Parts: sequence; structure tokens; C-alpha cells
Amino acid sequence: MVNQPHVVAICGSLRDESVTCVALQRALTGAERAGGTGELLDLREFDLPLFDADDRAVGDAPELKRRVREADTVILGTPVYHGSYSSPLKTALDYCGFDEFEQKTVGLLAVSGGRFPVTAMDHLRSVCRALDAWVLPYQAAVPRSHGAVRNGTFTDEELEDRVVTLGRQVVRYSKIEPCPASFESEENVGAVE
Repeated sequence: MVNQPHVVAICGSLRDESVTCVALQRALTGAERAGGTGELLDLREFDLPLFDADDRAVGDAPELKRRVREADTVILGTPVYHGSYSSPLKTALDYCGFDEFEQKTVGLLAVSGGRFPVTAMDHLRSVCRALDAWVLPYQAAVPRSHGAVRNGTFTDEELEDRVVTLGRQVVRYSKIEPCPASFESEENVGAVE
């Protein structure tokens, strides 16, 4: 039997009716259709205190790290706050490091109430590059989220297809040959334990 790539999708939204969560579930549907397995890591279900470099094993941080480390690929999903990604996702990424992300394929998804959620993905791309992850060139954005998703369902088929395609792409490129270490990673001493 062929090993199925395992995809974890980390949801950086804490809202009860999170469009980010809905979009990540659709991306995981795409991953499963492409032959992978999927798992949503909803940060509402994790006890992750603000990151303190002197205590990296608090709360559910070891469990989060284990699940990310064991995944073949990761999708990072975030609502856009002030042009960047959410603080819950930042905290989760702070607990992770090279052991969880180095040479791993990562897909990016951002959700915005406005029209232009791209800067959050640019910021996430920089973080992933510093951890020597391979970030897909393809990314998915859900602008004007209040109208794009209603009652847990996409209202825009083209947008939904773009999100599903993200899931397919992370499976397709899950075994890509890694690049040499980046300059950013060599300077990222904060991520080394």
C-alpha cells in the first residue's frame, strides 16, 4: 500500500463561527480527494499560553508540536488582523521550530473581512522560510469573508474551488525535494532549542 501523505491544517482563528475553520475543512477535503489524509488542529482546543522561551513544554505545546512534526504537510490558516496573521497562530508557530517545519511542504490560507488578505500570507511565508519549510507558490485567500461563507457553506464556487485546490496541491507536493538551508534559517537562532 502506498503511504498517504498526512496533512494537518492549523486554524489560527478562535471565533465560534470561524470562516477560517470552514475554509480549512474544505482544503482538507481537497487533500483527501488527492489521496492524502487530513486533520484539523483547531487552536481553540489547545492550551497554549503565550510563548516563553524558558518554558517550551507548557500546556498542550508538546502535543501540538508532535502532531505538526508527524505530518507530511501543513496548511496554515489565519484570519487577517491589521494586515497580518493572528496572535493564536503566532503563539502556535513560536512553540514549533525546525523539528516541526524543516523540509516540510506548507500551504497558506488567509481569510479577511476586506478585499486584500495577501499580506498575512506574505508574513507567514517569511516565518516558514526562516524554518526551512517549502511554501507552495499557490495560496488561497478568502476576501470579504462575511459574504463568501454563510452558515458554514461557501457561496462562491470559484473561491471554494481555489481553497479545495490548495488541499490538492499540498498533497501533490508533499514529497518535493528540499532546497538547501536558507540564509534566514541560518540566522534564526531563536528557533533552535
